[in-house]
Amino acid sequence: MKAVPSNATGMLQDANDNRWLDQLTRLIGKRSKLGKLLDGYRQLKEANDICSHFSRYLQPLIASNEDLKSQVFQIRHNVYCNELGFEPIRENGEETDEFDRYAKYCLIEHLNTQQYAGTVRIVTPQKSDDKLPIEKYCLDSITNASLNPTNFARQDICEVSRLAVPNVFRRRQMDRFAGAATGAINYSTYSETELRCFPFIAVGLYFSAAALAMHENIKHAYVMMEPRLARSMGFVGIRFEQIGPVVDYHGKRAPYYINQKLLYKSLTPGFRVMLEHIQKSIELSARNQ
Repeated sequence: MKAVPSNATGMLQDANDNRWLDQLTRLIGKRSKLGKLLDGYRQLKEANDICSHFSRYLQPLIASNEDLKSQVFQIRHNVYCNELGFEPIRENGEETDEFDRYAKYCLIEHLNTQQYAGTVRIVTPQKSDDKLPIEKYCLDSITNASLNPTNFARQDICEVSRLAVPNVFRRRQMDRFAGAATGAINYSTYSETELRCFPFIAVGLYFSAAALAMHENIKHAYVMMEPRLARSMGFVGIRFEQIGPVVDYHGKRAPYYINQKLLYKSLTPGFRVMLEHIQKSIELSARNQ
């Protein structure tokens, strides 16, 4: 029998525990009193597992100074210019646009290597002529008139955009590791236990953007994304509301809307704990600016 690496033991034990709890709950029945207690315990355990695995290796922070902003722009350049070709190559190796004049940024730091595992921004218009990217390029695609961003005060809206994860932290399709929708992490660089966190990086970035928006008292958030990604977010309980049809904008994307009530409405217990942890990290980062 092939030996189980020591750093995978906890991961396998957690998986076995969760399967055992699922089987026992199904056997007893979720609606029974004992079944409800077991299901509640399973959800609490899931919450603790998700939060502990994320917080052990990854730390969200606000990119408030020029050095951190430069890291943001370099990650974006590597992803949006070098890799995807969505934007032209820049001589300084930093991707910026007109919306960065009134944007705020988050980074997720990988604690063991002190490398940045991803970045995201929220565009936060303040003046009457400050536009969201969705307003400038895709306003006609918004068919839900009641949720058109032009209905709300500028300081009450934001757009989540320029989410980018460096390829060393992403999964590639040509790699052989099971469960990789878009690839796998390099096993020679990261431990097997750490691999549990990396599928959550994109979720962590959206939570970081949400935490930053809530810190800024922003009420309405917009994002252009692939419907497939929106459905994936739905698996963890992040229910974006689609407010228009799919259009061709850096690929097939649709406009989506979310607010704090919608965010919390369907969030699974594990990811609710993760969001609360990220909120604390963002608040601490804000105080340390």
